[in-house]
Amino acid sequence: MLNIIQNINKAFDHRIRLGIMSVLMVNESADFNMLKELLGVTDGNLASHTKALELENYIQIEKQFIGKKPNTKYSATKEGRDAFTAHIEALEKLIKKS
Repeated sequence: MLNIIQNINKAFDHRIRLGIMSVLMVNESADFNMLKELLGVTDGNLASHTKALELENYIQIEKQFIGKKPNTKYSATKEGRDAFTAHIEALEKLIKKS
């Protein structure tokens, strides 16, 4: 059983981080408001979880201004895509073994 859970990544344990990565895996990028709306989370909650994923180098954060309004855009890095894919594959193996 240890081999099955070996590739389950703790960075994706929380449902919000799992949701962020899921959105970024199927979209080239997503902005703060899009993620907030899709995941139904508060500003602070989203900010802390995106920061955690950024520290792991799983997402890239790009801040810019559109007109006079700040805009924060997120995208998955190659490392993040690879880690998330391995995590999902590990979960699928775990489910099939059960």
